[in-house]
Amino acid sequence: MLDVTYIRDNTERVKEGMRNKGEDHPEIVDQLLEVDEKWRSMVKQTDDLRNDSNMKAQKIGRLMGEGRKEEAREIIKHTSTLKEEIKEKEEQLEFLKEQRKELLLRIPNVPHDSVPVGHSEEDNELFKTWGTLAEAAEWQRPHWELVKEQGWIDFERGAKVTGAGFPFYIGPVAKLQRALVNYFLNRAGERGYTEIQAPYFVNEDSARGTGQIPDKEDMMYEIPRDELFAIPTAEVPVTNFHRDEIISRGQLPLYYVAYTPCWRREAGSYGKDVRGLNRLHQFDKVELVKMVHPDTAYEELESLRLYAESLLEELDIPYRTLLMCTGDMGFTQSKKYDLEVWSPAQKRWLEVSSCSNFGSFQARRMMLRFRNDEEDTEILHTLNGSGLALPRVVAAILEIYQQEDGSVVVPDVLQPFMGSEVIQP
Repeated sequence: MLDVTYIRDNTERVKEGMRNKGEDHPEIVDQLLEVDEKWRSMVKQTDDLRNDSNMKAQKIGRLMGEGRKEEAREIIKHTSTLKEEIKEKEEQLEFLKEQRKELLLRIPNVPHDSVPVGHSEEDNELFKTWGTLAEAAEWQRPHWELVKEQGWIDFERGAKVTGAGFPFYIGPVAKLQRALVNYFLNRAGERGYTEIQAPYFVNEDSARGTGQIPDKEDMMYEIPRDELFAIPTAEVPVTNFHRDEIISRGQLPLYYVAYTPCWRREAGSYGKDVRGLNRLHQFDKVELVKMVHPDTAYEELESLRLYAESLLEELDIPYRTLLMCTGDMGFTQSKKYDLEVWSPAQKRWLEVSSCSNFGSFQARRMMLRFRNDEEDTEILHTLNGSGLALPRVVAAILEIYQQEDGSVVVPDVLQPFMGSEVIQP
């Protein structure tokens, strides 16, 4: 969430950021400032009453010590009333504090000045392209047709066992998934990321910390009996790893990588864009998380983007990078890039990674701080990116490397993990 002092000092910018992100209730900012003003006034009133009570207590002590008991008793009568008044003020303070927090949680992050203003994916800015977009041959089929014919992915049995969007991966494509995971984890380790095996379920505090609550509740699978959520991405448990902690300056930057399955309800998804591996309810992903000094956050975003792009280049998969506009960026991000791979059989782009800078937005919710050179505490800045999400990478490999006989050539960098050069039909 944003710092309330920042909101007071930059009210119009915060409102403009809300409008540009498609949040149609900028009056929340005015409501927040009104509650904040009441809260600050109440803090002063309460502090004044406490000081008055303390001074009276000291005076009572002096009078009793001097034997002036009658005078002391008169003051004691007043202090009992004063204590009741303080108690009422403290209850009002707590109510205003909670009201202020609820309003703060409803205000999105402010977009960075470099983010294009727009309202939909049509307004995203093409930042970079790489590779040659080959035309599909007559025999080249979409991945869902190929895997069904070869028996490599079973969507029907997945639907029978669980439901639509929960496929079985079989034989060589299951092995391809494992090869990609190992390749992505190894490459991240070479770049200085510490590997974490994270929990697959999180509590409400963790979901709130990274901004899934109160913005994305409908996206997550919930387990009401245990008050837990199945993770929509490893970003949630990994970014919460240091929640409520103070990191020493010498530990920064912190880089983490985690492989996990992910679960997303994807409510409202339908049509041709969800065929095959294009959109699933359960999928695998390798996630990269950075916790950095505020001064370096945007440099870290560019290095995160370059690293995710390098994985696609090593796989020799054509891609494009989009700088997301304000309206297509999300509640929590200040700046975001999307990486999309080209599907020749589908003749469309498929998103495989988002690289985002959240500034202090997540860390403030989590009270994730570091101790600076002056030994004061500051809020860290957090970033994350997919490195990479597997389903559409698998789809791209199956379509781009597909041969006329139904075999699929294994990309060079994956062959040591696969133990073969070709997936045979």
